[in-house]
Amino acid sequence: MLPSAAVFHFPWEVNSGNMQEGESVRTFGRLVCYQPEESRATLSAQHASKEHHVVVHTLFVEPFNPIIGAQYIVLGEIENNMGVGVMVQARVLNCVDGVNIALLQKAISEQRSFFTERECKRCETAQPADAT
Repeated sequence: MLPSAAVFHFPWEVNSGNMQEGESVRTFGRLVCYQPEESRATLSAQHASKEHHVVVHTLFVEPFNPIIGAQYIVLGEIENNMGVGVMVQARVLNCVDGVNIALLQKAISEQRSFFTERECKRCETAQPADAT
């Protein structure tokens, strides 16, 4: 059986501490740093006038041609690393430079609303009707 699909998380949610180690995650950000000797990249995104960073372990996606300043989407699992904190173990790291980030954020929010609404409808239909 396949694992559940990775849910899109905003970069500021990845470092919030609410995610379990080994949990699948999909996130995005602008590549601001790549350290090939450590197989580590740092993605950055801005939210509410604050810069948020996501550290990505790139061992499984190397070799890749990093473009500093380009937008990337990463799919992987959460791991806790001593000294770094939360890190995404990348399984897929795609350059998506040119993507409208504001529109991507809106799409993620709409997708979440849809999933929440769908889950509420499932809960309502799963509850047995009162016999009174």
